[in-house]
Amino acid sequence: MKDTSWIRERHWVEIYYPELKANIHVTYKRINNSEQLLKEFLDDSYTLTSKHQIKANAINETIATTPDGKVAVIAEIEGDVPSQFQFTMTDSTRHFIRGALYFNTQVSNDSLRPAIDYVKRDMMHLINTLKWK
Repeated sequence: MKDTSWIRERHWVEIYYPELKANIHVTYKRINNSEQLLKEFLDDSYTLTSKHQIKANAINETIATTPDGKVAVIAEIEGDVPSQFQFTMTDSTRHFIRGALYFNTQVSNDSLRPAIDYVKRDMMHLINTLKWK
């Protein structure tokens, strides 16, 4: 997958929805059988999600298993926050991926609800069909 992020770190991709002014920031990292790296990536993801607590009404985390047995942690963040839906997935030994939805508009999740739900369906499709290569 070619990097499309302006940040330009290897394996960072942005999926852009121009009509919705939305992005899904996708970050892939190799774990290389390192428990330390896995812990670091999970801690970073938790920290990034928890930064929304200031404006969030709630952060609902769910552990989901995909049809082919992968495990994902999904965070749905309620309230007028910059990122309403985030996920992490890992095989615990080689691969780690994180995705986060952001809108490039003023945050007002009541009016954004249809767009949030639309992109959330795409993100769930990504989670349920992801293949490690």
